[in-house]
Amino acid sequence: MCGIWALFGSDECLSAQCTCAMKIAHRGPDAFRFENVNGFTNCCFGFHRLAIVDQLYGMQPLRIKKFPFLWLCYNGEIYNHQTLRKQFDFDYQTNVDGEILLHLYDRFGIKRMASLLDGVFAFILLDTANRKVFLGRDTYGVRPLFKLLTDDGFLAVCSEAKGLTEITHSMDTPPEIVPFPPGHFEDYELLRTGKVRFVRMEQFHCCTKEPAHAEYDTVESLPTSFDEETVKSNIRTLFENAVRKRLMAHRRIGCLLSGGLDSSLVAATLVKLAKEEKLPYRIQTFSIGSEDSPDIIAARKVAAHIGSEHHEVNFTAEEGIQAVEQVILHLESYDITTIRASVGMYLVSEHIKQKTDSVVIFSGEGSDELTQGYIYFHNAPNPKAAAEDGIRLMKELYLFDVLRADRTTAAHGLELRVPFLDHRFTAYYMSLPEGMRVPKNGVEKHLLRESFKGLNLIPDDILWRRKEAFSDGVMSMKKSWYTCLQEHLESVVNDAQMKNAHSTFPYNPPLTKEAYYFRQVFEKAYPGRANWLTHYWMPRWTNATDPSARTLSIYKADKDE
Repeated sequence: MCGIWALFGSDECLSAQCTCAMKIAHRGPDAFRFENVNGFTNCCFGFHRLAIVDQLYGMQPLRIKKFPFLWLCYNGEIYNHQTLRKQFDFDYQTNVDGEILLHLYDRFGIKRMASLLDGVFAFILLDTANRKVFLGRDTYGVRPLFKLLTDDGFLAVCSEAKGLTEITHSMDTPPEIVPFPPGHFEDYELLRTGKVRFVRMEQFHCCTKEPAHAEYDTVESLPTSFDEETVKSNIRTLFENAVRKRLMAHRRIGCLLSGGLDSSLVAATLVKLAKEEKLPYRIQTFSIGSEDSPDIIAARKVAAHIGSEHHEVNFTAEEGIQAVEQVILHLESYDITTIRASVGMYLVSEHIKQKTDSVVIFSGEGSDELTQGYIYFHNAPNPKAAAEDGIRLMKELYLFDVLRADRTTAAHGLELRVPFLDHRFTAYYMSLPEGMRVPKNGVEKHLLRESFKGLNLIPDDILWRRKEAFSDGVMSMKKSWYTCLQEHLESVVNDAQMKNAHSTFPYNPPLTKEAYYFRQVFEKAYPGRANWLTHYWMPRWTNATDPSARTLSIYKADKDE
């Protein structure tokens, strides 16, 4: 996890502009650097480093003797960099995984370069020899990237939007700050003035297609039969490979563990592979919740089963309420369910930073979208509709769950890793017949559960535990976290404000006092930026007015909860 920032064609003094980059200092607590571009006095890079790979040569912008005209600033991890290095016989000068981008770009060009990267990334690549600037972002937007482009060609780029909101420019009206689209790259011509001219934007990978880098994967081609046993075996193989490749780190690895299916599978597989790889420490797992919350109880059981060094963080409604404003500031969003779920994740990340030495944190994000894990999928009219909605959710991850997971961990200088969003794993799962992926026998994620049945990887009751949203499971069944939040905000927002909500906030107007308060806090921090959120996350095929699964008529808690 790092923070990247760059300007091309600034009309204002760079030393003044650079203060904006300090707003993302939390993303890289180990070191920082600002560097001007030779020959372009109004262009510069800013970099905040979290040192995970190659402690000696990992500072950025990354430049090597072989390509003195290339400047690379990137945030992410390229898991197949060693494989590609050997495959194409590249002459490396560092041990930095990102160096592979420079070699691939030089040999194959930008599109082939991006498509061969197996990992999560956001990059800014400057080619001064050909006067080109390239931006790119991984398939699901696991690593964030925002840009600002004025009509006269001033380009500003940053890991988080907050690093761009106070950038000064010569335009009369504030230019838009927009999230960079996942799975795409953009090509700009760098003019002699330092400003840019947009050339093209192209998609280099779609979530439903097998990635180009699969050709060089350590897991070779799999059996193509849709026989159920073959499919389950392939799912296990690809999932284990997804976890294994993410062990790439020089810092201690830990795992968030809610006690749900997804985080339990990740934690159990991580512990198993850590032993095989002989890591010199026990994997630490972390759960958060009130003392009697379903998540705390379930996570405790999983940790005992897999033998992790388990940490529990007690969570009260009062602590959560106090954290909301800070959470919204980091999220740069006012989405209801995103904020609810982010509070617990923010507080557990704070504990990890302050009380432990784990820095690389595994998590189960992406599974619900991939495997039709949300409870509302029980109401899907048919498998085709369910599959289509699954694709929509995958494409929107960068606005919701992936955004939450990145910002809440990055706020405390941690690096998140999400094996369920592995390119090959997701492409394979989404290529399966639509009828195989739907809920069965009243159980969501049935195929995923069946794939790990009988292995004793995690306890059976956890393998078949019903879906419980993270924002719900941190509190007891008697009173959900969202209920505590709503009760508190009942007196914070008055009825007159709600009556005028549509005129106060005409774009995405809040329909509840909770939503109104979230929007109020957001607008105070980021006035006029409501369009960063295109729509609220809500379940489909239901008349629900609240995103919590516990409000749905089809919700059923496990009997022991």
